[in-house]
Amino acid sequence: MGEPVDAAFSVKTTGSEWLLPVSEYLGFPLDQVNFLACQLFGLAAAFWFRLYLSPSHANPLVRHAVAALLGVAFLIFCFGWYSAHILTVVLASYLIIINADINNVHRYSMLTAMGYLTACQVSRVFIYNYGVPSTDFSGPLMIVTQKITILAFQLHDGMCKKSEQLTSEQKPLAMNVRPSLIEYLSYNLNFLSVFVGPCSNYKEYIDFIEGRHISGRLRQHTGTCNGQNGYDKTPDPSPLNAVCQKLLVCSGCMLFFLTVTRSLPVIYNVDPHFVSQAPFLTRLTYAFFSIQAARPKFYFAWTLADAVNNAAGYGFLGMDKNGKPCWDLMCNLNILKIETATSFKTFIDNWNIQTGIWLKAVCYDRAPKHRLALTFILSALWHGVYPGYYFTFITAIPITMAARAVRRSVRHYFLGFRGLKLGYDILTWAATQLAICYTVMPFLLLAVEPTLVYYSSMYFYVHIISILAAIALHWKHKPIEPSVSTKTFSSSSSSSLCSAQCQPVHSNNNDKVD
Repeated sequence: MGEPVDAAFSVKTTGSEWLLPVSEYLGFPLDQVNFLACQLFGLAAAFWFRLYLSPSHANPLVRHAVAALLGVAFLIFCFGWYSAHILTVVLASYLIIINADINNVHRYSMLTAMGYLTACQVSRVFIYNYGVPSTDFSGPLMIVTQKITILAFQLHDGMCKKSEQLTSEQKPLAMNVRPSLIEYLSYNLNFLSVFVGPCSNYKEYIDFIEGRHISGRLRQHTGTCNGQNGYDKTPDPSPLNAVCQKLLVCSGCMLFFLTVTRSLPVIYNVDPHFVSQAPFLTRLTYAFFSIQAARPKFYFAWTLADAVNNAAGYGFLGMDKNGKPCWDLMCNLNILKIETATSFKTFIDNWNIQTGIWLKAVCYDRAPKHRLALTFILSALWHGVYPGYYFTFITAIPITMAARAVRRSVRHYFLGFRGLKLGYDILTWAATQLAICYTVMPFLLLAVEPTLVYYSSMYFYVHIISILAAIALHWKHKPIEPSVSTKTFSSSSSSSLCSAQCQPVHSNNNDKVD
């Protein structure tokens, strides 16, 4: 939100122009105004969906139909005929689910969804030259790609594999029946997650639609049982407090965006006059604060999406140690841990969590070899084909290696004394935030030329320091093979990332890559 947009692109849109006067009054691009309007309307619709179309008031078919129709209406409102791209890939993937050989359904689905997404991303870069002369529909298409592929893999698990061939994470999510058309459309296009997700598992979504989502999780907590039929007598916990808390976070992020973010544009980091005239420390300081200021727009979008799901009664994770309901099943980030991260790994583990779970589920856990490399490749392709994305992923490699080496070699010297540990934490926090700033800058600049301008202005200092540290400390400690417990992949569950107090019904043990 709030990125500089070409004037020609800010007015022309394939979506609705009803809110054009609002766009002009506020000074926001029309596509962003449309998106926000749909999300706020979706929030109100979610409360209505939970209260008046609850499983006790409406049968699953009605709930599926309403969720899907509202989602399609939102897509058409925001994207107009561009929404046909999303509908096309969903319908094509359903034909594959129904007609393809079940032994290869996951491969065909992955090829179709990722291929269509990549073709759209390529057209945006090479045909429209880093812009689209209307609303950008790549975000919803990326979410749909996640849903299409994870469903296909879970269907293959349930219909082609024996129980002993599945991991403890895969077993409860495996499907042994192909979904109906209305179920498939509802899962992929429901208004709760059609724009920015988060991606959820198909069986969890069906449990939500059919009214088993909360009761099934309450059964895992013996403390809430009230006799043999206690779960039937216990009313569903209300998500109101969780929704209000998340909306408060959204309000803070929006306020920060309006007062700070717009005054610190990322593109100024490569302004010719600034690069040539400002001292290195000034450029470094501006880069740090401009990247910090760019995060709240992501915090806002992901937290609002989470709140919309919760308002509909979806996203219940379990009860915390105090017996209070926790609504972080589909939490996509942990803001506190991101802002206080003292390691590159901690930052990545708490950013875009659900995408990390998806990458692990469809790639890392299933690749016979070269799992880490293949997962990085899939992550890069899913994000798009902008050169800046690949600069970011490549730059992350030596930084990750150096961070591991430094932690193994140095950290234990500081653990015995509180003062030393505090100093170490402060130093590693600063180093982590600067490294993140340096790494993600190309992700926001997108193109090759501004990326090279920025890295040149920084004298490639993080590249140099990281490579030297990794080489120097390589001989002191034999490198550890990347595993499920080391960055890029985290052994923390999605629930522990979002709320340390929550006790999940089942641990995803998501190994994170993004």
